[in-house]
Amino acid sequence: MFQIVFNEISAAEISALDILEQLELLEEFRVTENDLNDIGSDRFGRFERDGHVFYRFRAKDYRFYFEVKDGSVIVHRVLHKGTFSDFLFRSKMPLGEDEALANSKHFWKLIDEGRNAKRI
Repeated sequence: MFQIVFNEISAAEISALDILEQLELLEEFRVTENDLNDIGSDRFGRFERDGHVFYRFRAKDYRFYFEVKDGSVIVHRVLHKGTFSDFLFRSKMPLGEDEALANSKHFWKLIDEGRNAKRI
């Protein structure tokens, strides 16, 4: 299992939730090397940009977007599923969620903000 590190943006996003919901989400959010090698499940997704590999983890109605660096899971964003689902519906994208994310400028802006945020 990896050490999980939240940056200040992702920490604020999860802190905005009810404490019980936070605990339930964090209980579910477990990442192992096997999980990253077996991305075929509904819970995990994988996509790349500029040589960087990013992952998506689904927990309840939320999505954790992260990358793995130096033995740690660096969480860049924690977003409610409705955020991107609404975007997909309005855009009528005929793609899977991970493929659509990889092609979305708005999504990458969110991830870049998270990558550039101070780690907590």
